[in-house]
Amino acid sequence: MPRASNASRRPWQAIAREAQDYRDSTIAQLSPPPNVPSQLPQNVIHMPASLLDPAIISITSLPPEELLQSLLTGQLSATAVTTAYLHRAALSQGLANCLTELLPDRALARAKELDAFYQEHKRPIGPLHGLPISAKEHIGLEGLRCTTGYVSHWDNISKEDAHILQVLAEAGAVFHCRTTVPQTMMHLETDSNLYGVTVNPYNSDLTSGGSSGGEGALVALRGSCLGIGSDVGGSIRSPAANCGVYGLKPTAFRIPTDGWGYMMAGADSVETVIGPLSTSPFGLNIFMKTVIDAQPWLTEPALIPMPWRDVQVGEEATGKKLRIGVLWHDNVVHPHPPITRALKLVSDRCAEAGIEVVNFPPYLHDEAWAILSSLYYTDGGEADAEDMAKSGEPWRPLSTWIIRENDCVKKLSVGEMSYWLEEREAYRKEYALHWNKLGVDVVLCPVGPGVAPKHNTAKYWNYTSQWNLVDYPAAVFPVCKVDKTVDVLDSAARGRSLSGLDAENRRLYDPEVFHGVPVSLQLVGRRFEDEKVLAVLNYMMQKTGLPLEEMV
Repeated sequence: MPRASNASRRPWQAIAREAQDYRDSTIAQLSPPPNVPSQLPQNVIHMPASLLDPAIISITSLPPEELLQSLLTGQLSATAVTTAYLHRAALSQGLANCLTELLPDRALARAKELDAFYQEHKRPIGPLHGLPISAKEHIGLEGLRCTTGYVSHWDNISKEDAHILQVLAEAGAVFHCRTTVPQTMMHLETDSNLYGVTVNPYNSDLTSGGSSGGEGALVALRGSCLGIGSDVGGSIRSPAANCGVYGLKPTAFRIPTDGWGYMMAGADSVETVIGPLSTSPFGLNIFMKTVIDAQPWLTEPALIPMPWRDVQVGEEATGKKLRIGVLWHDNVVHPHPPITRALKLVSDRCAEAGIEVVNFPPYLHDEAWAILSSLYYTDGGEADAEDMAKSGEPWRPLSTWIIRENDCVKKLSVGEMSYWLEEREAYRKEYALHWNKLGVDVVLCPVGPGVAPKHNTAKYWNYTSQWNLVDYPAAVFPVCKVDKTVDVLDSAARGRSLSGLDAENRRLYDPEVFHGVPVSLQLVGRRFEDEKVLAVLNYMMQKTGLPLEEMV
């Protein structure tokens, strides 16, 4: 990704104003522009239904499986669908501050090409024909800026489309908008000095998550039915959970990563992956199948040449009961009451449906964080500090926390780097043996120590980053919503704690604040069992009626 230094010659505030003005100008190209009230309630999740034309709502409310079927059969034109999603995405920006730019000219030109192809050939161009897809800002689009959340990167222009976008475009996708990312790309929050804070559509006092929080908020508001995020510590799963949508962190080296702007020295010490967020599990499946069916390893040799497999699970198909392990807590931080209630609801329903459910005790999850946080910034955070110093932009609170206040962030010598990589591999082996001993197909566990946190408080990553360390695929799904009358801390829980971090997490819980916010859980499988994780999720949903409450 090329880097230019012109941005550093101006005050960072001027660059931020230019960024926001540019974004607003792309939205102003719509006719009519979105009608966003000047005063917004805390919860905006239902507002699009009353602010948009019914024709737009009818299209954007379709689950992706129905929408795609209508596009593939010619019942809906790509132009009509793209237009609808452009308007809903633009409104979503006004409600949650989740976009870096709308792409009306590019998207509509592409949609018209697809419609012309369909009219001439009487068939779709590919399996995603006409489907609008949103993308996280650091995934390069030719000719467009790629800042990765830094003011000093404002003049970085992508020379070509990222490989993942090339694959999806060949399958017929339409890219209609790009979404916000945080400074450093290493927050479970989405906030930057370029665009400000992306808020949770269910409660603006809470975070949408990060670092794919723009995607999480946008998909929750149905400004996209399928979006592209990335994950090195929870960055797909955190926003999916916080915003009540579906998300998948794939196994590394299955989905292309060439052509993104990603800023983290030594990033290969903890593999970062690209993956989907969607309004339904179908969106996760079609994304993975379409990309892997394209054999992207032929042009990106680092990828594993592993086809997408049709995996069957459950006693009806395999003659063997599905065995799910439940990780109730990680022995460091107890989840808040709504998370524990969701775990019990889902595990009970699974058991009632004939699925075998067993306890899955944690294995040294505190050690996992020590290894991870030593490998995240092997340069001691120097590159990030330099990039912020170039523009003079201030450090955001969570940037300070993850780099400057993290005792494990040190510039590593070759010997120290080797030590931590050996620790990583040893831990991976030990965890595999732990899993073998318990003999489970998947693990059901929290996504975080609570639901969507208050801004600048998302400092406990272990429920997601654990699985980045061992490189296990993990899918997030909504279960229910917080109920302040039920989800209360009992007196026994108030008096005990697993650790200082546990006590700190408990102080963050307020049932009044979190009432009505989505409660989500995570399904984790073994490395390269992405297909199995999604098959189990679909099987569980069929057997248990998940989600137990409508999110929108």
